[in-house]
Amino acid sequence: MTPAINSLKRAKQAYRILEYHHDANAGAYGIEAATKLSLDPSLVFKTLVAKLDNEKLVVAIIPVAEKLNMKLLAKAAGVKKAAMASAQEVERSTGYVLGGVSPLGQKRPLATFIDISAESLEQIYVSGGKRGLDIELTPASLQQLTKANFTPLTV
Repeated sequence: MTPAINSLKRAKQAYRILEYHHDANAGAYGIEAATKLSLDPSLVFKTLVAKLDNEKLVVAIIPVAEKLNMKLLAKAAGVKKAAMASAQEVERSTGYVLGGVSPLGQKRPLATFIDISAESLEQIYVSGGKRGLDIELTPASLQQLTKANFTPLTV
């Protein structure tokens, strides 16, 4: 079990685990998950960690086929500037490796923002805390567990 799954169990939230064989040569982890699990990419969300004003780390959850708009993230967080965090910062802060970063069960809870596109969906899929493992849950459950805000994050 991963910390993400353990956090869902503790919170008594409904979820479903989906597993696939991860290809070590895969470049885009989220697209790989959508393809191997035969899911619509608009339902599969990736977890990104960004740095605000060169200090505070935050989580942005967006569809795997989309690109995070840093200006929109900065606006949502109420700061001037956002940039992607380094791999080292991501792994140290979340406790997960790149390609397996889950928004759930992170070592240090971070302010979290979920792209507005998720809000109207019945189910979404996020990383389960390791490569080759995804979790199906409702956007409302994800919002509640991460104390996230739904906001536009992609263009």
